[in-house]
Amino acid sequence: MENNELSTVVEKRLVARFLDMFIKLVLILGLGSFCFTVLSPFMNMLLWALILAVTLYPLHQRFASRMGGKQGLAATVLVLLGIVLIVLPTIAMLSSLGDSVSHLVERVSSDSLVIPAPSAHIASIPVVGGKVYVLWLKASTDLPGLISSYRPQLGDIAKQVVGVLASMGGGLLGFVFSFIVAGIMMAWGAAGALSADRIAIRITDTQRGLALTKLCTGTIRAVAMGVIGVAFIQALLAGIVMAVAGIPAVGIFFVLALILGIAQVPVILVTAPAIAIMWMTGDHGMVMNVVFTVLLLIAGMADNVLKPLLLGRGVDAPMPVVLLGALGGMAASGILGMFVGATLLSIGYRIFMAWVNQGPDGLAASGKDAQ
Repeated sequence: MENNELSTVVEKRLVARFLDMFIKLVLILGLGSFCFTVLSPFMNMLLWALILAVTLYPLHQRFASRMGGKQGLAATVLVLLGIVLIVLPTIAMLSSLGDSVSHLVERVSSDSLVIPAPSAHIASIPVVGGKVYVLWLKASTDLPGLISSYRPQLGDIAKQVVGVLASMGGGLLGFVFSFIVAGIMMAWGAAGALSADRIAIRITDTQRGLALTKLCTGTIRAVAMGVIGVAFIQALLAGIVMAVAGIPAVGIFFVLALILGIAQVPVILVTAPAIAIMWMTGDHGMVMNVVFTVLLLIAGMADNVLKPLLLGRGVDAPMPVVLLGALGGMAASGILGMFVGATLLSIGYRIFMAWVNQGPDGLAASGKDAQ
């Protein structure tokens, strides 16, 4: 009888303890879900702000040392310089992309778009040459009829283009907001670094936590400066030269140059067609055409100078990882997601490989692949 009563008491205590733990877990998960729901519209902007803050913090400290240690003033100056030198030219490039699309739609609607006849060599291209030649020939001789026959498909494409442009517009606002938030983070950089160490230590332990924050910081700066930064500056230089030269659809060339730069593909593949278009349609004269050609060639090969200047060592994440992160981020969240995706996927890859190389015994693997 006493044993039955004792087991009943133990059972009640276990049920009460389990119910107590279950309620606490539900409350914690509910609070976490609510916080994520509130922050999710700003997640990309906050992540990009954090990436910018980590990347620019050494430069911020140089500014602060020249301003008597005033962290807030140094952050304000750095943010203003970033908006003037980076954000405003980027807005001009992407606005040009929207103007180019609007101008194309207007010309198509008014039947004023003239497409030249295709060359006979196109038909000799294997597999797709014949179809491309027939379609191009139809467009050059009867563009309204071609548009009418493909109206449903063109309508879907137009909706997708409008969605992309709208996403880019939101990305531009996020770009400005991220710079401002990054300035606030840099002004409190020392406290933020200490908090990051404490969080990493709480998740793992003292040794691994400090190593984790060091790994994340190094990866962020390597990818943001050595890949994204170089590609962005190179695309911006090429875009500015194209805009001054009066080359049409500058925004399209800018986006293509940015994607190729992140993929580590020579941007000359974008600047060379721009040079050809300038020589065919430009009216600047021989001397100015030569000047713009030289400037575009320099911009197309600027990564050879920018990479050693911005980054003293190679990026540890493979280029396919960076490219997949950029393209996936762009597909999910627009132009801002391109930068965030490339950085976060690289961090995830580095953390995963560090865990793999550590081995089941907790010791780092030997060899050149050990992190």
